[in-house]
Amino acid sequence: MREALEEAKKAGMAGDVPIGAVIARDGLIVARGHNRTEADRDPTGHAEMIAIRAAADALGARRLSGCSMYVTAEPCVMCAGACILARLDAVYAGTDSPKSGAGGSVKDILTSGELNHTLIYEVGILRSECAALLKGFFADLRR
Repeated sequence: MREALEEAKKAGMAGDVPIGAVIARDGLIVARGHNRTEADRDPTGHAEMIAIRAAADALGARRLSGCSMYVTAEPCVMCAGACILARLDAVYAGTDSPKSGAGGSVKDILTSGELNHTLIYEVGILRSECAALLKGFFADLRR
Protein backbone atom coordinates (compact mmCIF):
# COMPACT_ATOMS: atom_id res chain seq x y z
CA MET A 1 0.00 0.00 0.00
CA ARG A 2 2.93 2.33 0.55
CA GLU A 3 3.76 2.06 -3.16
CA ALA A 4 0.15 2.88 -4.02
CA LEU A 5 0.40 5.94 -1.76
CA GLU A 6 3.46 7.09 -3.71
CA GLU A 7 1.44 6.79 -6.91
CA ALA A 8 -1.40 8.76 -5.30
CA LYS A 9 0.98 11.57 -4.44
CA LYS A 10 2.01 11.80 -8.10
CA ALA A 11 -1.64 12.28 -9.06
CA GLY A 12 -2.14 14.98 -6.44
CA MET A 13 0.95 16.89 -7.52
CA ALA A 14 -0.40 16.89 -11.09
CA GLY A 15 -3.78 18.25 -9.96
CA ASP A 16 -5.69 14.97 -10.10
CA VAL A 17 -7.52 13.35 -7.21
CA PRO A 18 -4.71 11.58 -5.31
CA ILE A 19 -5.53 7.93 -5.78
CA GLY A 20 -2.87 5.38 -6.61
CA ALA A 21 -2.85 1.68 -7.36
CA VAL A 22 -0.34 -1.11 -7.78
CA ILE A 23 -0.87 -4.67 -8.93
CA ALA A 24 1.33 -7.43 -7.52
CA ARG A 25 1.89 -11.03 -8.46
CA ASP A 26 4.01 -13.45 -6.45
CA GLY A 27 5.10 -10.58 -4.20
CA LEU A 28 6.38 -8.40 -7.04
CA ILE A 29 4.77 -5.25 -8.40
CA VAL A 30 3.89 -5.82 -12.06
CA ALA A 31 2.01 -2.54 -12.69
CA ARG A 32 1.37 0.90 -11.26
CA GLY A 33 -1.15 3.63 -11.89
CA HIS A 34 -2.39 6.90 -10.53
CA ASN A 35 -5.37 9.06 -11.43
CA ARG A 36 -4.93 10.91 -14.72
CA THR A 37 -8.49 11.99 -15.46
CA GLU A 38 -7.60 15.67 -15.51
CA ALA A 39 -4.16 15.30 -17.08
CA ASP A 40 -5.48 13.16 -19.94
CA ARG A 41 -9.01 14.61 -20.06
CA ASP A 42 -10.17 11.00 -19.80
CA PRO A 43 -13.06 9.98 -17.54
CA THR A 44 -11.66 6.42 -17.49
CA GLY A 45 -8.21 7.60 -16.36
CA HIS A 46 -8.59 6.18 -12.86
CA ALA A 47 -5.60 4.66 -11.07
CA GLU A 48 -7.16 1.20 -11.10
CA MET A 49 -7.90 1.26 -14.83
CA ILE A 50 -4.38 2.42 -15.65
CA ALA A 51 -2.84 -0.26 -13.41
CA ILE A 52 -5.06 -3.00 -14.90
CA ARG A 53 -4.11 -2.01 -18.46
CA ALA A 54 -0.43 -1.92 -17.52
CA ALA A 55 -0.60 -5.31 -15.79
CA ALA A 56 -2.36 -6.92 -18.75
CA ASP A 57 0.30 -5.51 -21.04
CA ALA A 58 3.19 -6.56 -18.77
CA LEU A 59 1.85 -10.08 -18.32
CA GLY A 60 0.58 -10.49 -21.87
CA ALA A 61 -2.86 -11.58 -20.70
CA ARG A 62 -6.27 -10.03 -20.21
CA ARG A 63 -6.96 -12.19 -17.17
CA LEU A 64 -4.93 -11.25 -14.14
CA SER A 65 -5.41 -14.42 -12.11
CA GLY A 66 -2.84 -14.65 -9.36
CA CYS A 67 -2.69 -10.87 -9.02
CA SER A 68 -3.78 -8.54 -6.23
CA MET A 69 -4.46 -4.82 -6.43
CA TYR A 70 -3.56 -2.36 -3.69
CA VAL A 71 -5.43 0.92 -4.13
CA THR A 72 -5.55 3.90 -1.81
CA ALA A 73 -9.35 4.30 -1.97
CA GLU A 74 -12.32 2.01 -2.48
CA PRO A 75 -12.90 1.53 -6.21
CA CYS A 76 -15.82 3.18 -8.00
CA VAL A 77 -18.37 1.19 -10.01
CA MET A 78 -16.29 1.37 -13.22
CA CYS A 79 -13.09 0.26 -11.53
CA ALA A 80 -14.77 -2.45 -9.46
CA GLY A 81 -16.26 -3.86 -12.65
CA ALA A 82 -12.85 -3.80 -14.30
CA CYS A 83 -11.35 -5.66 -11.31
CA ILE A 84 -14.00 -8.38 -11.74
CA LEU A 85 -13.51 -8.58 -15.51
CA ALA A 86 -9.72 -8.73 -15.08
CA ARG A 87 -10.19 -11.70 -12.72
CA LEU A 88 -8.03 -10.22 -9.98
CA ASP A 89 -7.70 -12.50 -6.96
CA ALA A 90 -7.95 -9.67 -4.45
CA VAL A 91 -8.39 -5.92 -4.02
CA TYR A 92 -7.04 -4.23 -0.91
CA ALA A 93 -8.16 -0.62 -0.39
CA GLY A 94 -6.74 1.97 1.94
CA THR A 95 -9.90 3.86 2.77
CA ASP A 96 -13.62 3.87 2.03
CA SER A 97 -15.23 6.04 -0.65
CA PRO A 98 -18.58 6.91 0.96
CA LYS A 99 -19.90 8.81 -2.08
CA SER A 100 -18.81 6.52 -4.91
CA GLY A 101 -17.44 3.26 -3.53
CA ALA A 102 -18.43 -0.05 -5.08
CA GLY A 103 -16.91 -2.27 -2.43
CA GLY A 104 -19.85 -1.81 -0.11
CA SER A 105 -20.01 1.92 0.63
CA VAL A 106 -22.58 2.79 -2.06
CA LYS A 107 -22.77 -0.41 -4.10
CA ASP A 108 -21.23 -3.82 -3.62
CA ILE A 109 -19.85 -5.00 -6.92
CA LEU A 110 -16.63 -6.47 -5.57
CA THR A 111 -18.12 -9.07 -3.24
CA SER A 112 -21.80 -9.33 -4.18
CA GLY A 113 -21.44 -12.83 -5.57
CA GLU A 114 -23.90 -11.96 -8.33
CA LEU A 115 -21.28 -11.63 -11.06
CA ASN A 116 -19.23 -14.26 -12.86
CA HIS A 117 -16.15 -13.82 -10.65
CA THR A 118 -15.60 -13.24 -6.97
CA LEU A 119 -12.54 -11.83 -5.29
CA ILE A 120 -11.23 -11.04 -1.86
CA TYR A 121 -11.89 -7.43 -0.83
CA GLU A 122 -10.51 -5.75 2.27
CA VAL A 123 -10.43 -2.11 3.23
CA GLY A 124 -8.40 -0.33 5.90
CA ILE A 125 -4.73 -0.86 5.06
CA LEU A 126 -2.98 2.40 6.03
CA ARG A 127 -6.46 3.92 6.30
CA SER A 128 -5.44 7.11 8.10
CA GLU A 129 -2.66 7.92 5.62
CA CYS A 130 -4.82 7.23 2.57
CA ALA A 131 -7.75 9.22 3.97
CA ALA A 132 -5.52 12.15 5.00
CA LEU A 133 -4.13 12.46 1.48
CA LEU A 134 -7.64 12.71 0.01
CA LYS A 135 -8.95 15.04 2.72
CA GLY A 136 -5.99 17.37 2.27
CA PHE A 137 -6.45 17.47 -1.49
CA PHE A 138 -10.13 18.39 -1.26
CA ALA A 139 -9.51 20.91 1.54
CA ASP A 140 -6.97 22.66 -0.70
CA LEU A 141 -9.48 22.70 -3.58
CA ARG A 142 -12.11 24.38 -1.41
CA ARG A 143 -9.65 27.12 -0.39
